[in-house]
This record gives sequence, structure tokens and C-alpha cells, in this order.
Amino acid sequence: MKAATLTSIRDRQREKRAQRHPLLRYWDLYLMVLPALVFLIIFKYVPMYGVIIAFKDYNLIQGVFHSKWVGLQYFRELFTFDEFPRVIRNTLLISLMKLIVGFPAPIALALLLNELRLEKFKRAVQTVTYLPHFISWVVIGGIAVDLLSPNSGIVNKVIQALGFQPIFFLSDEGLFRWILVFSDTWKEIGWGAIIYLAALLGINEELFQAATVDGAGRLRQIWHISLPGIRSTIVILLLLRIGHVLDAGFEQVLVMYNPTVYDVGDIIDTYVFRVGLGTMQFGLTTAAGLFKSVIGCILLVMANTIARRMGEEGIY
Repeated sequence: MKAATLTSIRDRQREKRAQRHPLLRYWDLYLMVLPALVFLIIFKYVPMYGVIIAFKDYNLIQGVFHSKWVGLQYFRELFTFDEFPRVIRNTLLISLMKLIVGFPAPIALALLLNELRLEKFKRAVQTVTYLPHFISWVVIGGIAVDLLSPNSGIVNKVIQALGFQPIFFLSDEGLFRWILVFSDTWKEIGWGAIIYLAALLGINEELFQAATVDGAGRLRQIWHISLPGIRSTIVILLLLRIGHVLDAGFEQVLVMYNPTVYDVGDIIDTYVFRVGLGTMQFGLTTAAGLFKSVIGCILLVMANTIARRMGEEGIY
């Protein structure tokens, strides 16, 4: 009787705990999330009050809250500014070129690495390909300048040895965007492949065994098993990439570009940096940054809606 009574008491206690508020029921999990949540609030949400500078005649002495309101004046100036259409065009072109070249590259690398059977070689290749992700763009920019220098760069040394004239790569408007695209792809291809490799490991191995029995080769297995198995991961990362379509790589462009390629290399972020600090037009540059964020949010919502209608999970 005593054992039965104790059991019933424990059952009632479990029921009471199950009926508690989720914050109390899973307090340990929420405690683990708390540091990341605090970081997000302090460094992502609190600074958002600064967007009101886009609607004020900001004065350094008066501060953000005491500066005069000017409404949509800076947005009107922005859309009628001579350089703004060129900046938008450059941003979209560079971002789309990176999307077309750089987005499929980690998928292809992950599929190739997944086919390797020599584990040591596989790990060595993976290590070599994702190490550039941790190198600063300042360092990579310096390396690019040294390699592509028309006077002392090894690339132009080879070109001259073949009997051709040296090429001013970083000053050539036709080549500059492609240098941005391929250097960004080289830097991030290994890091992006890690996510797809993790997704590939989640595919049931019996599917490959059954396909082998049915006579399917490696290419058919990749097309009919591997790619469908990581389709949801591809869609989610594509949606996130679309949401950042107006982020064409501020650090990379700032390090590599120069006045001779402003017409093809000046993007929204570098324009905001150059004009905001150079001419102290903080309201105008904040308006440009807010415009970029709003457009990115709209594109993300639209792309997510299309993905959900096509049967994918989306990001929300």
C-alpha cells in the first residue's frame, strides 16, 4: 500500500511539473540560451535606435535624440543622388555573381568530399579548403595585391614570360568584379561545405546500398539520393543568402578597390563608409543603410513564401 501511495504521489508531482509554464519546465535549456540572447539584444537590437538618424539632421554635439527632425528629406536626396543608381547596380551585380558562382561551389565540394574513401586525404582536403575562412580580408587583400601586381606579381611574371603584356588586374573594370567573386568563393567554399557534409551524413546509408544493388553508378546516386537528401539544407541557406543580397562584401571591396574601379566596384556599404566619414553626411548614409535592410527583409519574406508554397519548410 505504501509503495502504491508513493507511486501515485510521484505521478501527481510529474503531472504538476508537466503543467508548469515552459520557462519553469525547461529552465535549464533557457539558461543555456541566455548568454546568446543577451549578446543579441545588446549588440543587435539596442543599436537599432540609431536608425532614427535617417530622419534627423544629426548633430554630433546635440546627439541623436536632440537633433532636429527632417522627416524623409534624406531618402528623397538619396533616390535623386547621381551616384546612388550606380551603387545599387554594382551591389546587385556583384552579389548576384557571387550567388551564381559561390553558392553552388560548397555543394559541389561537399559532394566530392563525400565520395572520397581515404579518410586521411579527405580530412586534409577539408582542412586546407576551410582554413581561408579564418584569414582576414586585410591579409587576403594584401596577398591579392602582391600576386596581381603588374610589376612584381607572380601572375604577371608568368604572363610576361609567355610573351604578353602585364595586366593591371585590380585596376581593370572588366576584371575587378570577377576577382571579387573568385576570391570570395575561394575563401568561403570550405567553410560552406561543412554544413552540406553534415547534411550528407544524415542520409540513410541503406539508400546507397539499394541503389548499388539496382545498378546505379555514383553519379546517379548523387543525383537521385545525395542532392534530394540535402535539398532542405540548400533551400534554407539559399533563403538566407537572398536575404543578404544587398550585402556584397564590405570588407573585401574596401580592401581591394581603388578610385579607378569605383564605377564597377563601389557598393552600398563602401559608399556609406566613404560618404559618411568623408563628408560627414550621417543622415544620408543611415538612410542608405536602412533602405538596404528593408529591401533585404522584403526579399527574404518573398523568397520564404515562395519556398513554402513549393513544399519546402522555409526558415519560419
